[in-house]
Amino acid sequence: MVDVLLETAVSNWGPRFTSNGVDASDFNRITGNLERWDDWCAAWSEGADIHAALGEEAQSEGRAHSAGEFFARASTYFHFAKFLFVHDPIQANAAHRRAVDALTRAIPLFSTYASREEIAFEGSSLAGVFRTPGGVGPHPTVILIAGLDSTKEEFREVERAFHERGMATLALDGPGQGEAEATFPIRADWSHVGEAIIEHLSTMEQVDVARIGVWGVSLGGYYAARLASADLPIRATVVLSGPYSFASAWENLNELTRRAFEVRSWSSSPEEAAARARELTLEGHTTSITAPLLVISGKLDRLFSWHDGERLAHEARGATEVRVLDQGNHGCANVIYRHRPFAADWMAARLDIAPPA
Repeated sequence: MVDVLLETAVSNWGPRFTSNGVDASDFNRITGNLERWDDWCAAWSEGADIHAALGEEAQSEGRAHSAGEFFARASTYFHFAKFLFVHDPIQANAAHRRAVDALTRAIPLFSTYASREEIAFEGSSLAGVFRTPGGVGPHPTVILIAGLDSTKEEFREVERAFHERGMATLALDGPGQGEAEATFPIRADWSHVGEAIIEHLSTMEQVDVARIGVWGVSLGGYYAARLASADLPIRATVVLSGPYSFASAWENLNELTRRAFEVRSWSSSPEEAAARARELTLEGHTTSITAPLLVISGKLDRLFSWHDGERLAHEARGATEVRVLDQGNHGCANVIYRHRPFAADWMAARLDIAPPA
């Protein structure tokens, strides 16, 4: 009998995983040996252990840069081990802790300055990873916002695109994400989140707080749009495959995604989760977006219609650009080369970074 949940995972996630740091051969090897969704977390954790061990070996031999790469990749694999694996919190939480630990080990080994940041927020904190492009700061900085069950551990390749163009990055775990999953539920309004982030960045000598951008993917695209609509000093925003109204897509979402939202929103039932989903809408907020906005959508997106992006762009009042990719899936992960370099170039121009000679 076919395991529908496993089939959903394998058929939908390949491009996303491989475009965010998973070796394609590893993806095929790990998923090719699986027969049940229940074995997903353990299999990916075993795959992560291989890279963690290579990191240990490289570090013991004094090859710090390689060790950092291995630990960062292990972190990504551990993250994907627990990705949407909400039915078994014991396994998922263990994988998550190891993802955080592996990335924490990688941070001091990166070739340019990087730091783990604890951002004070509502009596607790939000965790982020700050990385610079090298050279003397302060640097224009892009806040990277993940989606429904994504985390900062997924962003190494996204970061690279911005670093290579002279921007620093802050990859964030917001409410309901990663290290904040157990502290804060998913929330519709991110204005206070944005205020806390900007306040924290303003204390960092490596950051040019006058040149802040935001990039968000999937539900993170919704959060990015909410930040753009708030009264915050954000110069430019990229929304990649974000929903206009999460509720409008609710009935078409796969079971793994709906269940993850139920857990991350701290809902007690599917009915409560559906009600919480209705709170996540850009209705009434888009006309407050006046800074430059880039909206990227894929016509083959199975989660959020590309028409959502067109609606957002039409209603925003600033200088807005839209890129609809005919072959793009959710997050356009299957055509990264058609949007990731462009989005980084677009952001660099809005943050006044001169192109190289």
